[in-house]
Amino acid sequence: MRRKPLARLATALLACAVPTAQAARQADLIIRHAAVVDVEHGRLVRDQAVAVQGDRIAAVGNDGYTAGNWQARRSIDAHGRYLIPGLWDMHVHFGGGADAIAENLALLPLYVANGITTVRDCAGDIPYDVLVWRSQIAGGRLFGPRLLTSGPKIEGIKPVWKGTLESGSHADIDRNVELLRALHVDFIKITDSTLQPDLFLYAVDQARSAGLKTSGHIPMQLTVRQAVDAGLGSIEHLDYALKAAAKDEAAVAAEFAAGKIDHAEAWRQLDASFDPTTALAAYRYFAQHGVAVTPTLNVSRILAWLDRDHHEHDAGLAYIGPKLRKTYEWRVQRAAQADAAAVEQRHRHYERIAAVLPLLQQAGVQVMAGTDAGFLNSFDYPAFGLHDELALYVQNGLTPAQALASATRTGPAWFGWLDRYGAIEAGKAADLVLLDRNPLQDITATRAIRAVVLRGKAHERAELDRMLAEVRARVAAWTDNAQTPRIN
Repeated sequence: MRRKPLARLATALLACAVPTAQAARQADLIIRHAAVVDVEHGRLVRDQAVAVQGDRIAAVGNDGYTAGNWQARRSIDAHGRYLIPGLWDMHVHFGGGADAIAENLALLPLYVANGITTVRDCAGDIPYDVLVWRSQIAGGRLFGPRLLTSGPKIEGIKPVWKGTLESGSHADIDRNVELLRALHVDFIKITDSTLQPDLFLYAVDQARSAGLKTSGHIPMQLTVRQAVDAGLGSIEHLDYALKAAAKDEAAVAAEFAAGKIDHAEAWRQLDASFDPTTALAAYRYFAQHGVAVTPTLNVSRILAWLDRDHHEHDAGLAYIGPKLRKTYEWRVQRAAQADAAAVEQRHRHYERIAAVLPLLQQAGVQVMAGTDAGFLNSFDYPAFGLHDELALYVQNGLTPAQALASATRTGPAWFGWLDRYGAIEAGKAADLVLLDRNPLQDITATRAIRAVVLRGKAHERAELDRMLAEVRARVAAWTDNAQTPRIN
């Protein structure tokens, strides 16, 4: 029997009047009652729930509302804790030769255990292996942080550095840029041990024309502004920022090009002619042209004070294999050969470069946290060193919020990826770090890690401790055997 229209209307109104429980959406993970750190604005948003589906953040909002709309297979109670985007180390190195490959691979879980979800490899002597690791990590076949790499760097003929693409002509540069483009590198690294200055500028320009960002060491014969004008994307190490801050930079470059002074004298003159007004003008020019600076301040500090600090009892040594430790000897021996005047100059140079850091920030330059950790750079421990780097930024004039942004937002910004990384928002990558303390008050809180979410998968404190213990055990075994096993 058909119902009358009035009866149908009454039924519909009753359905609207009586609320029905909506089915909660399904997430893989939900983090509840977290104080979310809004890194962009340097503030906290308290009592938030973050729902994760796959490798993406599905929802972020007030805990009561969000948790009521999402069910999850796994939940983490973040009461009293602080959630930040995953950390990025924008300057690392894998290397030490084919015999050290296993020891390099052992570094990957160290990064994750230290909250570092992305690293930018700035070239070493095993670049093609690193390219394979990048693919394996992206495909889920190798555990580690997201790996971005330059592949082999562009250099001159018979350079100091191994694993490079030697370039002695425009044709060499053209061929090498095309090779790197075909390898789908994430950026191009260009260094200056033997590369001619005109070829350096040409390489930067050609890489930019190929749609690739560039990073590098600037030849002493050039001013930093020449490299910026050619299109250099990031300046590695504060030394070059200091060079740009010297009133006599152009004169020193000309003297060096004419063979009248060596590197040591050139740096002495550059240090002596540092000028804050010149510095701010240069750094504003960097900012206008989108040039970032990766300070690598911690390694500069370590190398400057090798005469005083001997590092025999560093906790970080337990995580570094014997073949990688062997590569440290080069810098240690070189530092030991310096006379008292050279040691004093080393100390002064460090204090000078540290002083330019707040000027870069003041001028609006993107400061990208990076350690230079890996082979060769003595006692600058991979993964652990990023926390030391951030602490030095605050000691030398940055706020904790600015230091935190340098390790969470400026890396993604440099690559043009702020739509995917650098904030805890729906749609962004589920790379997260849960801290026991507030990093906006004390930057050393980045060490107080309760959990790491990498590509959507949560690794809580007990699992992170297991990662660290496994690396320590492997390193201890390699050290006892005085050799590194082959990779199968």
